[in-house]
Amino acid sequence: MVFLDFEKPLESLFEQLDKIRQVGEEGDLDVSPMIEELEAKISAKRKEIYDNLTAWQRVQLSRHPERPYTLFYIEQICKNFVELHGDRCFGDDKAIVGGLAEIDGQTVMIMGQQKGTNTKMRQYRNFGMANPEGYRKALRLMKMAERFGFPVVTLIDTPGAFPGIEAEERGQAEAIARNLFEMAKLEVPIVCVIIGEGASGGAIGIGLGDKVFMLENTWYSVISPESCSSILWRSWDYKEQAAEALKLTANDMLSFGLIDGIIQEPLGGAHSQPEEMAVILKNEVLKALAELTKLTPDELVAARINKYSSMGVYETVSETAEVEAGKEG
Repeated sequence: MVFLDFEKPLESLFEQLDKIRQVGEEGDLDVSPMIEELEAKISAKRKEIYDNLTAWQRVQLSRHPERPYTLFYIEQICKNFVELHGDRCFGDDKAIVGGLAEIDGQTVMIMGQQKGTNTKMRQYRNFGMANPEGYRKALRLMKMAERFGFPVVTLIDTPGAFPGIEAEERGQAEAIARNLFEMAKLEVPIVCVIIGEGASGGAIGIGLGDKVFMLENTWYSVISPESCSSILWRSWDYKEQAAEALKLTANDMLSFGLIDGIIQEPLGGAHSQPEEMAVILKNEVLKALAELTKLTPDELVAARINKYSSMGVYETVSETAEVEAGKEG
């Protein structure tokens, strides 16, 4: 079990718990009362810690090495998953996985970024940072889903689109923009869930949907706290302040009206009880699909465009008000 910096009080309690269990097994002793007492302490301490998380701590949780990734959720909530490869233009981007699957008998096209579970797989998956061919593959699968009338489910977890020269040469910005254009008018339901990091265009490239949800301990922003800190303060040392200023948590996004809901995680984060987290996610996705499949294609597209057109706040100033303001100045 990996403990983050702010979880250190839990680490010592878990060490005590392991020692007590070991003593009980080796000495054939009944240590159940001690175990129950310690488990109660662990639960209380964990609740105390997780009830007071800062924005930066939630960013750390979203990157936890044991946090479940896209393929884990697909394996847990789907049946008969058939992965589809390639963009039919350049190649197959391993950072984005996707294909047809069944969720409780409902056929869906499901896709998302996959970071990799160890060093070798992280390199193979490019740390979940997609190239243009990854977004073009995703779009190809979405258009296929549209032809057959299958809903689209996307699971978002990326530190951003790949920033390499070769990605720019192959049209990274155009690929993401094309996805936004096409997803806006896709005639099937789209449910998007941020399961980890939701950074910049890398996230929004598969994140425009009828329903957009965030897991409790995830973040969604145009830039990472570290990059923001390096731009504003010329140092990564102010990443915690940057995380607070960016307002990137699920609660912030919901208050701004940029997402449709927050999916609660088990106490201790998604990594503490991944199977339970998968069940929660599955139920939320099915609930959203049940609501969206009642709408006609025209209703879906109109509602989606209206939703994104309504985001943001602006004020129209009349010519008279401008003149009066100039006189006062």
